[in-house]
Amino acid sequence: MNDNIIVLENITFKYGEKTIIDDVSLNVKRGEHIGIVGESGCGKSTLLRIIAGLRKQTSGRITVAGESEPDRITAGVSMVMQRPMLMPLSVRDNILLGHEIPKEKLDYIVRASCLDSWIETLPDGTDTYLGDSADELSGGQAQRIAIARAMAKDTDIIILDEPTSALDNDTTSEILEALEHITTDKTVIHVTHRVEHLKGYDRIYRMENGKLLSVAPDSIEER
Repeated sequence: MNDNIIVLENITFKYGEKTIIDDVSLNVKRGEHIGIVGESGCGKSTLLRIIAGLRKQTSGRITVAGESEPDRITAGVSMVMQRPMLMPLSVRDNILLGHEIPKEKLDYIVRASCLDSWIETLPDGTDTYLGDSADELSGGQAQRIAIARAMAKDTDIIILDEPTSALDNDTTSEILEALEHITTDKTVIHVTHRVEHLKGYDRIYRMENGKLLSVAPDSIEER
């Protein structure tokens, strides 16, 4: 039985005449944690969006959890992005985005994503309407909501795109702790420029000139 949950076969992505992703192939087994590092603009975030079904490759074939159509791929993937989009809705609706779950599970998600202390200060708890103030939330609060969304969606595949890059050290530590709750027993692809966040990952790659290059985890110095 083939236990590869993500299969990329000769994926190329071009923006105009410029090649961003160049003939990338990758097999990811169910439950593996894969890290990708690289300089800004090297194409790693573009590759994540292709894996998440948010962009269509120029050529090559992708299969994610048995699906190859972008819309179907997206339905089976949860993402935590560097700058999550928040809606003029309640905190609850920003977390659930239409996914109905029992109150007990929502309460657990709020605690696991480290949102509980903040929500306790809101006038109506999770029913507090964010409205235009959604744009005024701190980076840490927005990231915690993104993590809570991923927990509510509860897919087998988690995509992390620089989820802590804009945060201070204390907030980063809290976010990494919250991420542990959503990545246990999941398949994870994590793009970051902070290689120390990939400790314990099964495989690490460096993206250079649109190519994925395998890197020995113990050969990367923390910085």
